[in-house]
Amino acid sequence: MVAEILAIIIFLGMFLLIILNKFERHMVTLVSGALVLAVVFGLCMHSGTAVVETLNLQCLATKGFWYGKSSGATSGINWSTIIFICGMMIMVEGLGKAGFFRWICLLVAKKVHYHTVPLLICFMVMSAVLSMFIDSITVVLFFATVTAEIAKVMEFNPVPMIISEIFCSNLGGAATMCGDPPNIIIGTSLGYTFSDFISNTGVIVGICFLLTLLYFWLCFRKELKQSENNRTQTTAYPQPAGAITNKAAFSCATLIFITAVVLLITHAQTTLSVAFIGVIVAALTVLCTFLTSGKENTKYIFTHLDYKTLLFFIGLFVAVSGLEKTGVLASIASFISSASHGNMMIMLAIILWISASASAFIDNIPFAATMVPVIRSIAATQNVPLAILAWTLSLGTDLGGNATPIGASANVVGTSVAAKEGHLISWGQYCKYCVPATLLVVGASMLCLFKIYL
Repeated sequence: MVAEILAIIIFLGMFLLIILNKFERHMVTLVSGALVLAVVFGLCMHSGTAVVETLNLQCLATKGFWYGKSSGATSGINWSTIIFICGMMIMVEGLGKAGFFRWICLLVAKKVHYHTVPLLICFMVMSAVLSMFIDSITVVLFFATVTAEIAKVMEFNPVPMIISEIFCSNLGGAATMCGDPPNIIIGTSLGYTFSDFISNTGVIVGICFLLTLLYFWLCFRKELKQSENNRTQTTAYPQPAGAITNKAAFSCATLIFITAVVLLITHAQTTLSVAFIGVIVAALTVLCTFLTSGKENTKYIFTHLDYKTLLFFIGLFVAVSGLEKTGVLASIASFISSASHGNMMIMLAIILWISASASAFIDNIPFAATMVPVIRSIAATQNVPLAILAWTLSLGTDLGGNATPIGASANVVGTSVAAKEGHLISWGQYCKYCVPATLLVVGASMLCLFKIYL
């Protein structure tokens, strides 16, 4: 009982500190994880086995971790998630350094002849599509930056476009296993593949995306059209070719990106694990950058790698393991089962709306990591398909995170870029457009879940 109480106190303290944003997130989770190992597992439970299982280092030496059909991680640190995200981060750094994101944004702007409303639609589509394969944080970072740059030349307010890009990035990320961090956690923890996600959450996200396109077009078309009509200057627009400074590096980075997409789409057939795919794309990126751009640019990739996010995940998994091994998560699963009285429709609605509501105000990554053992326990005790609960959790955490500026990391990055460029997006301004849109897509996804699975 003491171990349970301490695990809850440590976890709630960690969540509170993350929300308050007074300390760096990775330091908060690492200290919380250390307390779980030392106090909960060591002093209270006297369980060396719990420590070993939580650190989960033994999985790295197994063949199944790298190759073969995955049954999903059991508990503790999910090294598949860590290694895969690290590999994708290295690939994305290579793409950014080669000018890929700036080139594709400028190319689209040129193709629509620098008309703002078609540009809004195109950037929303591109944000969603790219976020299916690259983490939404990176997509928003580059799109918001280029949007602000283009807005200066084309004389329009970039805020509507940046808000739309943020929303669509999170939406696109919900369609696949590798698009959003919560989906990477759910997929690697429960053994689901890219194909599993795209054929389940992808279909529902596609419907939600059409609604989102229509919604933001109705919201922003008049303002953007008016700014185009008021455009006074005929300044030469930035050309796509200007984004490419090293053609060899650009070609290699693009080929590696295509390779990563192919490997992810086919990993259910090749049985290569996502961790192995992460290692492959990282190794190719480092090798090609060294051969085409030299030692300094290779060093640039490693110095700009987001180590803090990787450490954040490691500490988070340990803290969640404290709740799991002390039985707290099993109690939460039991509560949800009792509240729904075994009714599948009520159960899905509870998981979806609790996930969406919580993710609107707290980072959806720790929430997803916390809920994975909960839905696994519900599936085992209530004899309901785990996959349906997984798709529900994925949609709730990914879509709910759109509602506020702090709901997902991509939101924080996008609004920060806008502020840096002199376009402050207030809470009121963000929520005015994104809360109704979030209610729209979460409601639509609930109806889709009922229609498809019940």
